[in-house]
Amino acid sequence: MRTPIKVITVEREYGSRGGEFAHDLAARLGWKLLDSELVAGAARRAGVSPELAAKYDERLDPWYYRYGKAFWHDSGYALPGIGEDMVFDSERMLSLLRQEMMDAAREGNCVLVGRGAACALACQPGCFHVFVYATAKAKREWFAKAFPDQAQQADQLLAAFDKRRAAVIRTFYQQDWCSRSLYHMLLNSAMGIYAMIAATAAAAGLSLTSPDTVGSRIDPAAGAC
Repeated sequence: MRTPIKVITVEREYGSRGGEFAHDLAARLGWKLLDSELVAGAARRAGVSPELAAKYDERLDPWYYRYGKAFWHDSGYALPGIGEDMVFDSERMLSLLRQEMMDAAREGNCVLVGRGAACALACQPGCFHVFVYATAKAKREWFAKAFPDQAQQADQLLAAFDKRRAAVIRTFYQQDWCSRSLYHMLLNSAMGIYAMIAATAAAAGLSLTSPDTVGSRIDPAAGAC
């Protein structure tokens, strides 16, 4: 018998509106949305402020820090009394985020956004993994509206953001962030959020518990070319 789906993970290209889709999907299912909440949970585990934790969210430490840390571990110069649990950096942040996601998956009825959730929960039954993408045109238009002062650099900044996310997943999970093999469903957000929600719920075998108040926020023609 198929394990009922109790967790949906949503990975997304920057500018694809995948975060909006995850928010509205959680609302329609009556489930918890865990996006920035994952960062806050990691901060609580580490005993640091949410603002500090946010600086390490979906980021790698600089190469010189990683090099120095490796040297520190291998050289025998580690300071006595300072353990891994006393150092807060991107590696620890990712470990704490993974713990948050594992705990959330055990509780169930939640939508997890980004942060390698599809990798962290790859072997967990009852999880359904979605990747949201968009055409370059659609992402460029979204970026221009969100950041009009940087519209001329839209393509470069959009690519840089996704490159950073991909590097985090590759380094921590040894996986290709946008690999089709990680996901049960790939959705082009040009189809509209209502259609995305309906498709995901149908594929995951879930019933939508709240009435549709979202509508189609994205014009299906917007990403046609």
